[in-house]
Amino acid sequence: MKRILLKDSPRARILIRAANWVGDAVMTTPVVRALRKNYPQAHITILAKPWVIPVYENNPYLDAIMVYDNEGRHTRGMGTLRLARDIRDRGFDLAILLQNAFEAALLALLAKIPERVGYNTDARTLLLNRSVRLDPALKKKHLIEYYIGILEGAGLKSDGRTQDLFISDRDSHFAERMLHEKGLGQDRPVMGINPGATGGTAKRWFPERYAELCRLLASRYQTKTLVFGGPADHALGERISALAPGACVNMAGKTGLAQAFALINACDLFVTNDSGLMHAAAALGIHQVALIGSTDPVATAPFSDRSVMARVPVPCSPCLKKECPDDHQCMDLIRVDRVFQICKTILDQKTSTPVSGE
Repeated sequence: MKRILLKDSPRARILIRAANWVGDAVMTTPVVRALRKNYPQAHITILAKPWVIPVYENNPYLDAIMVYDNEGRHTRGMGTLRLARDIRDRGFDLAILLQNAFEAALLALLAKIPERVGYNTDARTLLLNRSVRLDPALKKKHLIEYYIGILEGAGLKSDGRTQDLFISDRDSHFAERMLHEKGLGQDRPVMGINPGATGGTAKRWFPERYAELCRLLASRYQTKTLVFGGPADHALGERISALAPGACVNMAGKTGLAQAFALINACDLFVTNDSGLMHAAAALGIHQVALIGSTDPVATAPFSDRSVMARVPVPCSPCLKKECPDDHQCMDLIRVDRVFQICKTILDQKTSTPVSGE
């Protein structure tokens, strides 16, 4: 493929179509940074659905965020045409489609964007004038490589694989205030768990085990563990808190996503299922233990040398299923004592002396 014709200038306008899930969005951030390095003077906008916008807020490589209001103004049908018109009105010269769907390419075409770049999958070839062939080898690599492959396939330069997540002063102050109110931090480690995960229960470690882990951490380090999650996870957080009385603070459903990022950034250790918050912790460089079962331990692993995966490679894993049709061995075989030992190793390395004895 020939190099994209667009020249760098303050008048050049570029649209990035974001991924639709929080974790995927985090993994696209190296592309955002690379695009800015390729076009330092251009005006770069990202089109994102409301729930992933916090991933891109405060990002210095972006000039604007355009909301894809899929449950309001841009609902399917006439809303799709309305979105195409909204995009067209902004006069973009180039679209980089990180969201791999027919609809993403169709919108770029309807919006009359002259250069449209994306993978040649999902029957999109005729809709893209910069159609990138998907190298089958990328399917065996990390998803970050998949996204970067779009840029490199279009003749643009990548800029490393480091993920970016930027936290506002407002959200940092929220986290500081919240920790102070809960009596956390100071001379004790701040710990978090994320017992939920979107896309079914197959990815989830058991609440009873999270509760036992919290009890063990509380006993050794004399501190409470923050329980993370969205509104749908609040009841799960309450259950874990009830199973580990005095060892948890349930924050599930009590923060926005950007505030959750700030609280994770304040953690000394984060224990999580495969989830968007797992990828956020990786981007923030937080020490974490990722509990991996049904999902791909290569493609969607936390991309950070401060992340440790706790995984038992049973024959049926990764099945990529939403619900386990059998006995959930991939998660059942991840024992609490193993996870606790990993946590203890990390925390004891971060502190010169343990807070208490065994």
